[in-house]
Amino acid sequence: MSITTWEFESPPLHLKFYLKFFFICCGNSSVGRARPCQGRGRGSESRFPLFFYLCLTTTMNLYLRYFNKETLVNSTSEAIAFLRSIPEIDLTPDIEEDLRLYAESDVMYPKRYKVRPRVYFIVIKTTAETMLDFKQKKALHPSQMNTAGREQMQTINSLTEERPGWYEGSLDFKRVVMIPATGKHEYRDTHFVASCKAESGLDCYQRIVAYLRERVDDRSQFPSAKGKNFRFRYLGMWK
Repeated sequence: MSITTWEFESPPLHLKFYLKFFFICCGNSSVGRARPCQGRGRGSESRFPLFFYLCLTTTMNLYLRYFNKETLVNSTSEAIAFLRSIPEIDLTPDIEEDLRLYAESDVMYPKRYKVRPRVYFIVIKTTAETMLDFKQKKALHPSQMNTAGREQMQTINSLTEERPGWYEGSLDFKRVVMIPATGKHEYRDTHFVASCKAESGLDCYQRIVAYLRERVDDRSQFPSAKGKNFRFRYLGMWK
């Protein structure tokens, strides 16, 4: 494998990796149940748009992650118990209260809480009932399913198309590094580009990830080959 660039300088850890879950808002669970808006007008028929009605009447689970520790829970008490089990996290009463308010609110965007500078734990509302469903992004609103399905099929077809030759693949991932001054670890957004021989775009991705796993902390997070953080282009037949 010919390595063309390896850029380790990057901005602090941020939330963009998790924004793909922003629009998750329907399913079954037991966190943050909201009552539907009472309709006005003749016969008490609700005129509230269906999309918002579904968002308000649905219930949410909570996905939590801190480095390679993660869980999917259906109550704030379980979430708090998980966070308390991690020695590095100082779970203050203010954080506990904010977590409860977030779970009970109609807010759908993910939240992160600072553990120390540039180190956070993440909380995401989701309707996924299992970790597998969450990882496979099955908890989508019905109005998004057709569009998401078509886009995913196009991505899969492009990735799996067999075309032996040289590929250039670029990967944006979360690399775990140790800070020498403190001896503690933090995430670094890292951009990696490599040229390699492969049979397809998916094979290119797998070769790059296999190469990186031998050279970075095993708690580093690699994106899915189907996501926006992996890109590839075909360079031509090998000689």
